[in-house]
Amino acid sequence: MPLNELDIFADILAFHVEAGVDAALGEAPIDRFKESAAEASARAAARPAAVTPAARPASVPQNAQPAPRPEPRRPAPPPPAAPMMSTAAPPPPDVATVEAREAAMSAPTLEALRTILEGFDGCPLKHTATRLVFSDGNPQARLMFVGEAPGRDEDIEGKPFVGRSGKLLDRMMAAIGLDRTSAYIANVVPWRPPGNRTPTPQETAICLPFIRRQIELANPDMLVCLGGPSAQTLLGIKDGITKARGRWGQYDTGTRTIPALATFHPAYLLRTPLGKRMAWRDFLAISKALGELPARST
Repeated sequence: MPLNELDIFADILAFHVEAGVDAALGEAPIDRFKESAAEASARAAARPAAVTPAARPASVPQNAQPAPRPEPRRPAPPPPAAPMMSTAAPPPPDVATVEAREAAMSAPTLEALRTILEGFDGCPLKHTATRLVFSDGNPQARLMFVGEAPGRDEDIEGKPFVGRSGKLLDRMMAAIGLDRTSAYIANVVPWRPPGNRTPTPQETAICLPFIRRQIELANPDMLVCLGGPSAQTLLGIKDGITKARGRWGQYDTGTRTIPALATFHPAYLLRTPLGKRMAWRDFLAISKALGELPARST
C-alpha cells in the first residue's frame, strides 16, 4: 500500500525525534550573520559621541575653587558563583573497563547490579544522561530483548523502549501473544548518549561487563538482539543487520549456552517500514522457538 503524505511526514518527524531533535524553533530560515551585523550597527549608533576636552582658560581667578572630582565608579559585585560540579576526571577507558568488569562480577542479584551501576562513575555518559535506564519487564521471563542504548523518552522515564519505538515493540510482541510481563528488556548501554548519537566503542566496552552480567543473572532461555550494534556487541556478528537478521546463533551467559537471534531495531522499522515484513518473520521464528522450549524444572 503506498504511503500517503501524512505517513511520510510522520516518518520524517519520527526520524528527527530519534535523532535527538527536541524542539522546532521556527518554520522560516533566519540569517544569523545579517542579524548580528544589524545588532552591532544599532549598538554603535546608540553609543554617546566622544566628548572632546574643553580648552583651558588663559587665566583662572584666584578665588576660584577647583571643580570637585567625580567619585570613582565602584565595580559591580561579582554574581554569586554557580554550584560547583564534580571536577573529578573519569578514569582512563582501559582502567574504567577493568573496574566495570570487577564491579559487575561482584553483583549477586539484578537489584545489586542496578545499585552498582547507579554508583559507577567510569562511563562519561552517566554525567550527561538524566538517569540510569536499567531494565523493564519480567526478569523471570524466558525471553530477553537487548537494544543498543536509551533515547530521549527512555532517559526521561528511566525505562527502556517506552517511546515510539517501544510502542512498536509492544505491538510486535502482542502479535505473537507476548507482553512486558512475558519478556525482559534492557540495553547494552544503560545511559542515553547526548543527542541520541551512537555510543563510542570505548563507551560500549565500559558498559559491556554490566549487560553481560545482567543477562547471566536474568538467565533467559532465549536472547533477541534488537539492531546491528547489539548483535555485533553480544553475538560477535560482523555482517550488517540486514544480512545477520533471522539467523539463529548461540550466546554464552557464562553458566550456559542459549539460542540467540538478531532482528531489526524498532526505530529502524519506523524509518524503513518495508523492513517490517522481515521483522515479522523473525518474530514468528521467536514464537515457534519459545513454544518448543522444554518446561522449566521447578
